[in-house]
Amino acid sequence: MTTADTSTSPDTHAPAGAAVPTGIENMPFSRALNAGMRRALAENDRVLLMGEDIGPLGGVFRVTEGLQAEFGPRRVIDTPLAESGIVGTAIGLAMAGFRPVCEIQFDGFVFPAFDQITSQLAKITYRHEGALQMPVVIRIPYGGHIGAVEHHQESPEAYFAHTPGLRVVSPSTPNDAYWMIQEAIASNDPVIFMEPKLRYRKPRAEVPEGELTIPLGEAKVVREGRQVTVIAWSAMVLTALEAAEKGAKRGFDLEVIDLRTLVPFDEECVLASVKKTGRVVIVQEAPRTSGFGGELAATIQEKAILHLEAPILRVTGFDTPFPYTLEHEYLPDADRILEAVERVVNF
Repeated sequence: MTTADTSTSPDTHAPAGAAVPTGIENMPFSRALNAGMRRALAENDRVLLMGEDIGPLGGVFRVTEGLQAEFGPRRVIDTPLAESGIVGTAIGLAMAGFRPVCEIQFDGFVFPAFDQITSQLAKITYRHEGALQMPVVIRIPYGGHIGAVEHHQESPEAYFAHTPGLRVVSPSTPNDAYWMIQEAIASNDPVIFMEPKLRYRKPRAEVPEGELTIPLGEAKVVREGRQVTVIAWSAMVLTALEAAEKGAKRGFDLEVIDLRTLVPFDEECVLASVKKTGRVVIVQEAPRTSGFGGELAATIQEKAILHLEAPILRVTGFDTPFPYTLEHEYLPDADRILEAVERVVNF
């Protein structure tokens, strides 16, 4: 991904080859995504956005607001209510040299397109021995915290992480959202881009000026500590940081890692932290059984077992359909994380 100098506002764009927006302050996650896609559209006329109600409405969460007015209905395309058709069309467009970005309205709506994603999109490059690339991004708002019914608050990242041929990305901050959506669009591999609905409107944050990239596959230590490594991604990162703040008042010294990319995940960052602390707590919104946290735990024990001073613990959702009336009981919170921290520290 190339960058140049500046645009004065996140709500403006420059012609192809122009500058990175700079000095963007107090931008929520949703607007950071909007600004990142605006820049990708401006810099490459082969980039297209596709999805249900993403045009004049700007999508259910208004993430694409204003983009059709700016780039026209041939670049920002309102589609029929047919996820299999959206992804199938995107595959054909990628074969023709375009870089489509598909929006799925809600996490649970992705399953009508599951066959296209797992049987076709993930496999085509391998089928053609690398000669045919699939630069398709599938954006999926996911996770709980909005009080909605089933099919609107699920966390299906493990399905896609289990599918070879896909990259799976889930940023937690506006800055990461801005840069990582551009990296995803620039990737020649298909990317499942998981967006935490809880973070769309808060917290607001600055997207720093200057040239910057956040490569896919790079985790970040968002809080230094020496006693316990807490690994999280997406909406759970701020929950983990809340636990670290509360835990500090009780004498716990927690290191928090924002995984950012699940596939491929940053083993080097994770293992370096584990070897420092010797204790691990993994936090995910998804149900416990066969969740991505289990893959992390397996990798850590395979490669760093001699550094562990306690069993690896997971703080997760429960093995039930999402109970929207009881989501405050279902979703991990800071207190549940600290219960697990206390267990590994006292083991």
